[in-house]
Amino acid sequence: MKVTLATHGGLAAAINLRLPPKALDTDALPANVAAELAQLVAAAVAMPKEDRATRARDAMSYTITVEDGGRSTVLRQSDAAMSPAFAALLTWLKKHFEQQ
Repeated sequence: MKVTLATHGGLAAAINLRLPPKALDTDALPANVAAELAQLVAAAVAMPKEDRATRARDAMSYTITVEDGGRSTVLRQSDAAMSPAFAALLTWLKKHFEQQ
């Protein structure tokens, strides 16, 4: 499974435009870490996006793309409207990328 994180908007929008999405491949992760990521992805895919106001000044938005077995799933949410499962996946990905 390959997971890609792209960040858009916010106060650093001009900087983020120049940065490529961050990506990771579960084949390069230890089995237990890959399993944890797979569980977070499954929960985020299963949880519907929350229906509430989606506009906020300078809010960040996030696109997480999951490629698995020839299938691609794109999840998009923002700081203004984010499901708990998406937030958990986003937090996990940010921590992982900070450690690289």
